[in-house]
Amino acid sequence: MTFRSPQSGVHPQSAVVVGLMSGTSLDGIAAAVVRFSDRDDKSVNAELVGFTSRAYTREEHERLARALVEGTPADYCRLGFDLGEWLANAAVQAIAEAGVSRAEISAIASHGQSIWHEPGHSTWQLGEAAVIAERVGIPVVSDFRVRDVAAGGQGAPLVSIADALIFSSPTSWRGLQNLGGIGNVTVVPPGGDRTGVRAFDTGPGAGVIDKVTRALRPDLPYDVDGKLALAGKSVSSVVTQLLEDPYFAAEPPKSTGPELFSPRYTDDLIRQCRAERAGCTDEDIIATAVELTARSIADSYRRFIAEPIEETIVSGGGAKNPALVKAIAAAVAPLPVRLFDDEFFDGEAKEAVAFALLGYLHLKGRPGNVPSATGARGERILGKLTPP
Repeated sequence: MTFRSPQSGVHPQSAVVVGLMSGTSLDGIAAAVVRFSDRDDKSVNAELVGFTSRAYTREEHERLARALVEGTPADYCRLGFDLGEWLANAAVQAIAEAGVSRAEISAIASHGQSIWHEPGHSTWQLGEAAVIAERVGIPVVSDFRVRDVAAGGQGAPLVSIADALIFSSPTSWRGLQNLGGIGNVTVVPPGGDRTGVRAFDTGPGAGVIDKVTRALRPDLPYDVDGKLALAGKSVSSVVTQLLEDPYFAAEPPKSTGPELFSPRYTDDLIRQCRAERAGCTDEDIIATAVELTARSIADSYRRFIAEPIEETIVSGGGAKNPALVKAIAAAVAPLPVRLFDDEFFDGEAKEAVAFALLGYLHLKGRPGNVPSATGARGERILGKLTPP
């Protein structure tokens, strides 16, 4: 794949799409401006023209976090429209910084913010597409997960299509591990043949670590550079108990979200650590959250990945945490662990690029889900189109 500046030339057969992603970590909106063109039936050229992020203010973060556990109809109604404004602002910022005219952009592809995800029944993302379309004046493709769920799928992971079409290895099996609020892995065969792709949520990504850090150190948004975890000693017996949750033993396809790894889950982890070890420090508890994430990933690999993957590539906010990356590398050894940033581009942009791809596929009338990853009854065109 290529990553060039906007001045790299004219692409008459291409389409430019802005991808917007607000993940379960609730740290902000990632916005990627991507130029796509078909390479062949199995792959797509993706040119990352620009990327920016819009951090949530403390008030915005608190509103989103509260919506995950409680709210009135009025709260959700207002939040859906306000989030549409925030998403629109992120899109405008990304377009301006990329130096691309709005006339060149085919669509904005917005994931929105997951509020509730109940695999096998329903899924709910907020972020009003009509507001984005009104403010930016560009067609919006949104609500990507619902069609897969309606077709009997998990509605996740949806990044699998990008892992296959854009990020596969030409010569070997590869694991692509995302570390957003939730962790998910895609197993991709050489050349990205979609018939061999599998994916599932491994459990927590950076979400539990971030929630524990904020609960213990309210002045911190997350464990910056993993310094607190690196200074602590994990309570491994608590991790062993937490890994007995039925989710971890469930066979793929499977997905999860903040409805499982909730503030209550965080409070229980903190309580168990303090009950298990006298004098347990904040650093010890954060280190325990790191070990939980790393061991859940390693256990998932051992239980559920039979394919001969030769490496795993980590991306997402959790990949910026040296303590977590070190713990994952130790847990999955001798499997090599590499950073997505070193192979492609800033891993923070990956999910936004993936949803931009889903928007591009929607415009092309092509399926965006991978049934072997989500469990859907078949391939489906994902998303709903809102005209400008």
